[in-house]
Formats: sequence, C-alpha cells, structure tokens
Amino acid sequence: MAGIYIHVPFCKDKCTYCDFASFPREIGKAEAYFACLYKEIKSRAQSLKDKTFDTIYFGGGTPSYVDPKFILGAMRLIKEQFNLANDLEVTLEVNPGTIDKGKLLIYKKAGINRFSVGLQSADDKILRDINRIHNVTDFLRTMKLLKGFNLSVDIMLGLPNQTFESVKQTIALATSQDIKHISVYALTPEEGTPMYSRYLNGDLPDADTVTDYYEEVVKILKELGFDRYEVSNFAKPGFESRHNLNYWKRGEYIGFGVAASSFINERRFTNAQRIDEYVHCLLHGKYAEIISEDIPEDERRFEYIMLHLRTSLGVSFEDYKKTFGTDFMLDFKDKIPPVRKYLEFTDDGVKIKDEYLYVQNNIIIQFMD
Repeated sequence: MAGIYIHVPFCKDKCTYCDFASFPREIGKAEAYFACLYKEIKSRAQSLKDKTFDTIYFGGGTPSYVDPKFILGAMRLIKEQFNLANDLEVTLEVNPGTIDKGKLLIYKKAGINRFSVGLQSADDKILRDINRIHNVTDFLRTMKLLKGFNLSVDIMLGLPNQTFESVKQTIALATSQDIKHISVYALTPEEGTPMYSRYLNGDLPDADTVTDYYEEVVKILKELGFDRYEVSNFAKPGFESRHNLNYWKRGEYIGFGVAASSFINERRFTNAQRIDEYVHCLLHGKYAEIISEDIPEDERRFEYIMLHLRTSLGVSFEDYKKTFGTDFMLDFKDKIPPVRKYLEFTDDGVKIKDEYLYVQNNIIIQFMD
C-alpha cells in the first residue's frame, strides 16, 4: 500500500511560525494552480498503475480555505486514475473558521472521511500573538459541525507566553470533544520566520520547560486512553493516522502540488517551492521537480532506523531482515553500545524506552555513519 499527498498552498493569513509553502496573498492563482495540479495527477498516473493507495491527505496551507470544488475535482480525478483500497482513509486539514455546512456537504461528496483540525492553543491571546485566524469559539463551532467524523486535533508546545496552565487547558479543550487522535508538536523556530527573531530574543519557553510540558501532556493523554504511537502523535486504539504511519514505516507515497515530496521505487523527488514556477513547468509539459535523487543503500538503512525508532513499536528484526537481507544487530553492533541504556530490546526488535522518546534525535543520530 502507498499514500497520496496533495498540497494546497493557499491560506487566509500566515502564522508567525510557519515556513511551509503557503501563500496568503495568492488565492487569485487558485484556478491556474489546480488546473496544473490536475494535469500533474494525470501525467503521473500511468507510471503508478502497479501501486495501490490506501491513504490520501490534503495538507497546506489551509485546504479548507479554498473553494471546495477544487478538493472535489482532485478526488474525482484520483478515483479515476489510481488503484485505491476499499477502506481508503482521506484526510483534510482544517483551520477553524474556514469551514461551513456548504463546504462540508461537498467534502462528503468528495469522500473525505477524516479531518485534522488545527487548534494549537486554547488561549485566545496566544492565538492572536501567533497570527492564527481563529479563536476558541471558532474551534468549538467547527468541532460541532464535524461531529461524527474521524477527528484529529493539532496543538503546539513552546508558544510565546505559554504556561503549564494554558497547556493543560488546551489538552482539556481538545479532549472534551469527540476526537480519536491528537498531534502534539513542539515549536521549532525556523530561520526567516517572525518567530525566529523572538526565539533569538529569548521570548519563547526554553527547551527544558517544553520538555516538562510534553511529559505532562503524555501523562494526561495516557490517563484519557490515548496511546502514544509516535513521538508527537497519540490516538485511541485503532485510530492511528494511517497516512502518517506509512511515512514512519518508510512506505511509498506520491505528492502533488507545490513543494510536495514523493518517495517511489527508492527515488525521492520534490516539486518547485513557488506557485509560479510550478505552474510554468506544468503548462510547458514538464514535471516541476527541483530535487530528484536515488537513495544509496547506507542512507536507506539509516532512514529506516530513524523513522521506525520515532514510533512506539520501534524496529522489527524480522522486517529489517526482510527489507535489507541482513541482521540488524550485526549491522549496528558498533553503534548500539553508546546508546544501549536508552533502548529496550526484545527477541523481536528494539525500541527507544518510553522515557527517552521525546529526545529520540540525540539517540538516533548515533546510528548515522
């Protein structure tokens, strides 16, 4: 099985922490953009006839901000052009305040069956500070509208003026709704964003504080029945994000649209980062790839380790041998001793101990040559 990702680069406004390919002042290019996105879908379909896809994910930007006809058009084309599993998971990212009953009817028609709602914080002051376009009231209205769907909520840690109390209030608000999944991301200030200058000025919670927030969130969510199946993701049993699990299992995926990345047949390729460049390429009968590389064997092994150790299941010795034809313990016999105390071994595999999962990068890096 494989996944499909569609990037919608339009949004109402830019959050101060965002360094994704999103363009709040270019909504007028939506018609041309989606025409080219549909063209890209058609042009790649023939080479993917041997694949079956069981997840589709609309990310952004803000997919719920654009006219829903574009989402419907993309879904119709994908259903026409690709082999799809019967139990397809189709996720649409939503910002509170950008969805209404009319849009929802079209999303249902398109086959959207899972929504990921960006709450980030339950503190309206913090939301204004990071330039989110919604408030708590908008979030509650959106959740009421989406009641009955498979719902996920995103929150962030390490935001300006965030406190233990505001973090707990955010978790309480999110879990008071009928949700099955919650993603908890630590803010990473990226150079070039307004948030980065605030980071340099010391206006954000420090790393130790954010770690304390995270540990408290893990504790609360566990008590509420949410299993941590990946360092930033928690779900009620059976409601893990299949699309994201595919990434962490190093599964194949095809990405359509600006800045979308793909991983097919051990080749990784990424599209142009700007709308004009993307449109120009597709209009001239070319793919908009700006990066294309075959992945060497040693990098494949490290990617496998890096992605699997992010999850609660870790690395399966049997799956590793099936994938690479070699023994994990022999391949990494020199890498394991320095980090052994952070790892939990069984006869079947190895994973990072629960108490060290949040600092997994410091452990995983030891497996790199």
